[in-house]
Amino acid sequence: MTDRLKIFESIGEFNKAYGLPILHPLVHVCEMETAGTIRINGNYSFNFYAIYLKDDNSGKLRYGRDLYHYQSGTMMFMAPHQILAEDVYDAPNEGWAMFFHPELLRGTQLGRNINNYTFFRYSANEALHLTDNERKIVTGCFRNMQTELRGTIDNNSMPLIVSNLELLLNYAKRFYERQFTTGMQSNHDLLSRFEQIIDEYFNSGQVVEQGIPNVKRLAELMNLSPNYLTDMLRKYTGKNASEHIQQKIIDTAKDRLLSFPDKTVNEIAYELGFEYPQYFCRLFKKRAGMTPNEYRGAN
Repeated sequence: MTDRLKIFESIGEFNKAYGLPILHPLVHVCEMETAGTIRINGNYSFNFYAIYLKDDNSGKLRYGRDLYHYQSGTMMFMAPHQILAEDVYDAPNEGWAMFFHPELLRGTQLGRNINNYTFFRYSANEALHLTDNERKIVTGCFRNMQTELRGTIDNNSMPLIVSNLELLLNYAKRFYERQFTTGMQSNHDLLSRFEQIIDEYFNSGQVVEQGIPNVKRLAELMNLSPNYLTDMLRKYTGKNASEHIQQKIIDTAKDRLLSFPDKTVNEIAYELGFEYPQYFCRLFKKRAGMTPNEYRGAN
């Protein structure tokens, strides 16, 4: 492994480094078979967004510590500033790639909503696997954007590119929901593991030593990205990860309030990882509709 980090500040810098044409400084769309193989030694990061559609079974990508082997019909979405590779990155040999700078979206509806597309911060092993029909739809969006870039740039070019990009992202959102559904059994296993990890965290006393678990910590224990965990939970339960954590705190607090009548509310709050008991009381009332003492008195 090497600690060297190569940061590509702009799309033009990346294209120039690897002999790709620069048709516009803020956006680039290309078929990967025309780009050849891009190899980067060491860690690297873009200061812009990247989307890949892989159409063959070759190539590999390191994302953090995990080595991901591409499958045909795989899509990956990467936000700016992510450290994407270690050792060597082999770009897909067939398929499509798109890079776009945040400035492309400045002042647009998509720019205001881009953070809603949470899959840009999924891990590599949480890539989107397209059906044949889905791949045709995505490819059509890429082709439309490429056509605009290769033609004469006019006042309509960028709005049309952004519109097609937004269409592609909305389709990706739909296809991810389909993937959550078709992977039902594996996602049910993840739900069970999530509940098990939370139970172990509270019952083992880790919460006293390390404080209330956050989404990032629980996702790490499950080898998932925080966004993927939250989206998966919301899809199947209607609650995000933070809401699940809060509900677990309240359920555990209720048990302890009734099982240990000699313990004060403050003592129970400390046992649940709260440095300031008033925060615990505020959360309890919000979730349970009454204060801890009122709950204890009512039961």
